Amino acid sequence: MDRLTDEKYMRRCLELARGGLCGASPNPMVGAVIVCDGRIIGEGYHIHCGGPHAEVNAVRSVRDKSLLSRSTVYVSLEPCAHYGRTPPCADMLCRLGVKRVVAGCIDPFARVRGRGIQKLRDAGIDVTVGVLEEECRELNRRFMTCQSLHRPYVTLKWAESSDGYIGLRGERAVISTPLTSLNSHRLRAHNDAILVGGATALNDDPSLTTRLWPGPSPLRIVIDNRASLPATLRLFSDGGPTLAVTPRPYADERKGVETMVTDFSGDILTPLLSALYERGIQKLLVEGGAETHRRFIASGLWDEVWREVGSAPLGGGVVAPRMPAGTVWTERRMLGGLFLTARNKRPAD
Repeated sequence: MDRLTDEKYMRRCLELARGGLCGASPNPMVGAVIVCDGRIIGEGYHIHCGGPHAEVNAVRSVRDKSLLSRSTVYVSLEPCAHYGRTPPCADMLCRLGVKRVVAGCIDPFARVRGRGIQKLRDAGIDVTVGVLEEECRELNRRFMTCQSLHRPYVTLKWAESSDGYIGLRGERAVISTPLTSLNSHRLRAHNDAILVGGATALNDDPSLTTRLWPGPSPLRIVIDNRASLPATLRLFSDGGPTLAVTPRPYADERKGVETMVTDFSGDILTPLLSALYERGIQKLLVEGGAETHRRFIASGLWDEVWREVGSAPLGGGVVAPRMPAGTVWTERRMLGGLFLTARNKRPAD
């Protein structure tokens, strides 16, 4: 088939893949389309982790299985080649004897990384790789970053007043509206873990859940550099899981709270992100406060920023985080508010 035709069906794969936004993690979002004689005969996407992959769901949707031997399978990510929770999709496609496979991009996961493509070619299947590759990688940029850098994809998020302050000293300041706060809960639902500093935990006493958006609440992480936060805070008392990063264990017992004892005399972020990667955390949302954001920005350990700009001034207080010179902002108006987003562009990107 010609390139434009391949791109048309790959765009449909990407549309389908987005259906797994809240369920596929920590697996990537993947969509698959099966085409025979210029007609789509099957579609599927990876709905949730542990469930059938996109290719399996697409094959199951085909009514006349005899058509598969002369069909092209489009898939936004290289078919897997290893046994995980499910058998290898590459093996299934080889067994079915499909005519052609078009993959959007290579899977960077170490146990796949080209092996799926090679299995297909060894079986005599015509394989094309790299159709809408940039779009396919962009869809799974969090997964790609985690696999290549061996740390979670880090999103920084804060709300600042119209005059550039994120809060008042020692007390909570409300900047988001009831409507714009939905974005915070949306971002939480799309991340595996959410992190705040000790000052934010103490001043705001947040619960850091997805009360206002469908989807699971992320693992809550608090950096408590003195191991002094009171056990009465919501993070420690509402029964939800919390990971506290501290220089020593707490003196009292805190149900549902795990402690990660860390040396605070040096860099704590690099070993923390490595430990989260080992735990399978691929996406980390950082909600503050100012010092916590400053650490991530100064170390370059960030990938994306969501910055809400309120409509009213505070007149003073805690200055909003300063991003590196040259940061390119994209303006988004949604939920009745103004949001500025930015990406940390690296040479590999």
